[in-house]
Amino acid sequence: MRHLILATAVLLTQPVGAMAQSVAQRLNDYPTAARADYVFACMVTNGQTREMLDRCSCSIDEIAAILPYENYLQAETVLSMRRVGGERMSFFKSAAMAENIVADLRRAQAEAEIVCF
Repeated sequence: MRHLILATAVLLTQPVGAMAQSVAQRLNDYPTAARADYVFACMVTNGQTREMLDRCSCSIDEIAAILPYENYLQAETVLSMRRVGGERMSFFKSAAMAENIVADLRRAQAEAEIVCF
């Protein structure tokens, strides 16, 4: 109980702008270029219309709300490495860790598809 009171007191003594900025930064950790790359690729796949621009933008926003950028970057790296041939890249195709990283991205994409498409 004492920890709860202390945490509340700390939050109440911080300026509202500082708290809002940290929340906004936490929820918007994807760089603009990464969001744009996703939207461009999504539009190439689904059609280059205004409706698809809105849906693809919605999709990356949903993914960003679910998956931290660091995890998104790791999953994109694994998927990129899987496209490269050769024996050295077999780790990215079969390792359980790589599978889990990609599975998290796939779940976020599925959620985004339900919401946006």
